[in-house]
Amino acid sequence: MVQWAAITSEEDSRQADSVPNHDNPTAILPLEPSSGRGRRHGTSGTAPFDRWFRYPAGFASDYAATLLEHLNLSRRGIIVDPFAGSAVTGTAAQRLGLSFYGIEAHPLIAELGQLKLQVPPAEGRDLIRVGDALIGKLNSSGTPSLDNETELVRQCFTVETLRQLVSLRQLIRSGEAGEWTRHLKWALLATLRDVASARVGWPYQRPGSQRQPQYKDAVSRIRQRIRLMAGDLDLIHGSNSLNMSDDGYLSQVVQGDAQDASSWSQLAAGSAIGCVSSPPYLNNFDYADATRLELYFWGDVTSWAQMCREVRSDMLTATTQQSSVSAAEAASLQLQHYEPIAEKIGALTTQLRQERISRKRGKEYDRVIPAYFTAISRVLSNLAVSLATKAPVVLLVGDSAPYGVYIDTPALIADLSQHLGFVAEKDVILRRRGLRWASNSQRHGVELSERLVLLRRH
Repeated sequence: MVQWAAITSEEDSRQADSVPNHDNPTAILPLEPSSGRGRRHGTSGTAPFDRWFRYPAGFASDYAATLLEHLNLSRRGIIVDPFAGSAVTGTAAQRLGLSFYGIEAHPLIAELGQLKLQVPPAEGRDLIRVGDALIGKLNSSGTPSLDNETELVRQCFTVETLRQLVSLRQLIRSGEAGEWTRHLKWALLATLRDVASARVGWPYQRPGSQRQPQYKDAVSRIRQRIRLMAGDLDLIHGSNSLNMSDDGYLSQVVQGDAQDASSWSQLAAGSAIGCVSSPPYLNNFDYADATRLELYFWGDVTSWAQMCREVRSDMLTATTQQSSVSAAEAASLQLQHYEPIAEKIGALTTQLRQERISRKRGKEYDRVIPAYFTAISRVLSNLAVSLATKAPVVLLVGDSAPYGVYIDTPALIADLSQHLGFVAEKDVILRRRGLRWASNSQRHGVELSERLVLLRRH
């Protein structure tokens, strides 16, 4: 059994007591990690590997490591994460000598996650040498044309900075960096927001709103990023006592949809000993749109339609941008297999539909809800096949209240899981959410929280 109390202080418990239960039948235990565990805004901008690119999804790495340690899992055993993101859980598992199998739908982010986990071609100093040599060719590479850059990209940088970035992109794409090409690609992509002269914070790019860049010199900043990456490779891979090339050791992120059984095909049934993951929240955060600057700059997509088709299409439905009438109707029919949960979700759908109709331009939350929980049920079904008997599953997920209609996402997921091969053991409050919007008179007043749901495979 996981000893949650072992990572909870008395003061933390008093703070968490103020978070409402919302009539959740599962026992809720207070948990507010002390000593900085569980960063408020997701992945760290300073921790090893996290700082390669601060993707705004999933765990704080310090908390992922804490959870894995307290699960007390067997060394070398496989940890799975069906929403792997940039492999925060994966790098934490790797440091603890655990194998890892992650699935991530976003193709660019899946590439980053896999890059973090793979055996580096050489020591970090070799990456620095190759990176410096490539940067040294900037002055002789000529002045690149910016005519083919998208409007979004051109608006986010000064002309001088954009020319430097495009020149670096051309040199990296040339293949001269050999086995370090992808590392240098990500050093460049992670530099974009650092040197942008427009507001490009998460989740939206606002090219019409200018700002002073955090770093004025793009070349110096990419040199710094290369050195951070090199240090992380030496620190993590040099100190990991588990030989990454040993037979039987697995560490990878697969690009795919965790709803699709084919994305799990490289993992033998019953072979995983645990799962630590953070599913997308029902907060209308569009992870495809959030990464539009990087996608457009690298040329993976050049239009909104292409991004929707090639990036967003396999992502779990959690935003109104992904919703449709037909998908919602089909999802509602599939949920009928899971009574009385289907009745609860149906009632929420009706409430949200009424709220949408009462507004001039209401968002289609009523279409998202059934599609979201149907997708989660498919993921849980695949996860159950991959796990060994009694294997623990820890999910970090938040509730939500679109238009003031409370959606107890963690409790509903726990209820669904019990139809799909799991026992729901705990539902633990981690922290309160939404407090920074308290002064917004247009926002609902429902208290929200982020929770840890502990399931166990039958």
